Amino acid sequence: MTQPQADLGPPDGADAPEQRRTLTSLVLAQLLSGAGLAAGITVGALLAQDLLGTTSAAGLPATFFTLGSAVAAIGVGRVSQRAGRRAGLTLGYATGAIGSGGVVLAAVTGSAVGLFLALFVYGAGSATNLQARYAGADLASPARRARAVSTVLVATTVGAVAGPNLVTPMGRLASSWGVPALAGPFMLAAVAYGSAAVVLWARLRPDPLLLARARATASAAAVTAQPAAGPPAPSSAADERHALGLPLGAGVMVVATVAMTAIMTMTPVHMADSGHTLAAAGAVIAVHVGFMFLPAPVSGWLVDRYGARLVAGLSALTLLAAGVVAAMAPAPSVVALGFGLALLGLGWSFGLISGTTIVTAAVPLERRAARQGNVDVLLALAGASGGALSGMVVAGAGYSTLALGGAALALALVPFVVRRPRVRERAA
Repeated sequence: MTQPQADLGPPDGADAPEQRRTLTSLVLAQLLSGAGLAAGITVGALLAQDLLGTTSAAGLPATFFTLGSAVAAIGVGRVSQRAGRRAGLTLGYATGAIGSGGVVLAAVTGSAVGLFLALFVYGAGSATNLQARYAGADLASPARRARAVSTVLVATTVGAVAGPNLVTPMGRLASSWGVPALAGPFMLAAVAYGSAAVVLWARLRPDPLLLARARATASAAAVTAQPAAGPPAPSSAADERHALGLPLGAGVMVVATVAMTAIMTMTPVHMADSGHTLAAAGAVIAVHVGFMFLPAPVSGWLVDRYGARLVAGLSALTLLAAGVVAAMAPAPSVVALGFGLALLGLGWSFGLISGTTIVTAAVPLERRAARQGNVDVLLALAGASGGALSGMVVAGAGYSTLALGGAALALALVPFVVRRPRVRERAA
């Protein structure tokens, strides 16, 4: 008789009531938190440039809030491992709200040090927004896992697209209160992340991870209680595939994140230097963020239907195209830049959902949240690297060189996606 699998879930088909409630709660929280996520993307670099007076340091905000995301990813993962997704995600969003308020305070006082410290804390909101996708998969059947992940991600779209387009009105509101205009989106982020924390604490019941563990334990106990019908099936090959799946899934997400973050971070600065208004930069980032999350259901369906490896390869090709388009876009053309950033978001979506699906399938339930948190640490560090290097590359070689570098990096995915690992079958 075969041994119970580590990722047991409900049968294939329609989602169970507990899974539907979980997805509904996560969707509500993501609708709110998306606006908080967009603040750092849209005006973080511009705020640092304003305080420091130099373009070469404009990539530092992305570095600090992605480093904060790395630390928060560990914390959220560990808390979720011990106490469930509800506790971990609520704590993460509440921390992001505190960091958002700190950014506003730093802007008012003109403190660059305070800004970077607050951005570090603000990064917890970004880490939590990403880790919520794992909660969507806890109770999903393997055949619907990628679609569950995509459902959580697509919910971020409303807030994430609305956020950049609210830069100007939030700036006016902030100015009317005596706060620098560029801090306005962080005022919105504080409310958005705080509201998401309240929603999850109140609604994420039963906890999806704790319930999935309880079901797996009960199923394992039932199998153990039954008389064996034959020798146990070999499990070493499956264990080896799982061990290989973890670095593969993480690698797909890391490469996609580095390429995406580097180009995205410096696009508003590139547009400002080219004479575009803040509203135009906000519109381009809104398109980009929309394509990061809005196509998620398509990405999830493709993964469930054709496999995660194929979609990971599609991510590499899309990111390659995005870098080339962004590099070749005429500086005065908002449309061309918007198209390049749309491809950039889509390529990241393909990479994130395919990589998440690979990682989730590779990690057993009893270690799942902690391992997923560790993977997201790599994502945050990848984003930090991309953000830190992007400003220096643009200052030294220009935006087009940065975009082409991101395109070249995307090609690194291809050998790993195309090559299937050879797993030796061993006798039981």
